[in-house]
Amino acid sequence: MTSDPIPDPAMTGGVRAGERIIALPGTFGAQVYFVGRVRTPWAKRAECPRRGDPLAGPVCTLEIDPHWADALIGIADNDRLQVLYWMDQARRDLVLQVPRDGRALGTFALRSPARPNPIASSVVTLLEVRGCTLSVRGLDCVDGTPLIDLKPEHPPG
Repeated sequence: MTSDPIPDPAMTGGVRAGERIIALPGTFGAQVYFVGRVRTPWAKRAECPRRGDPLAGPVCTLEIDPHWADALIGIADNDRLQVLYWMDQARRDLVLQVPRDGRALGTFALRSPARPNPIASSVVTLLEVRGCTLSVRGLDCVDGTPLIDLKPEHPPG
């Protein structure tokens, strides 16, 4: 079920003319464990870069909950990691979006943070591991973003 485009962004929490929202399903299909938090220099979404720079971006920190400490064994053997995180400030009900170029596109055709399951993925450069804290370059999210998972960019071997 979809609704008509909503014309007044001021009245709809930031929905632009031509965009479309839907009612979200009443139940979830899965549950996620947050394994830690992402620490970045950006306090607001508007401050975040459009894409992180794994070579020259600012140093950011992945704080892994000590419960998952053993899952980090061997992580330092990798130069690059794929980081999955939950964009907890993103809308989840937009199905049709109007990016800056003014052309309406479906959510699945965009890299927008607004999505049914606001999961983001960044490939980062691993700089250092100290206990449950990893220093990396290449993130593009708000400070305090929940961390879902991390894995080597390429499997060992």
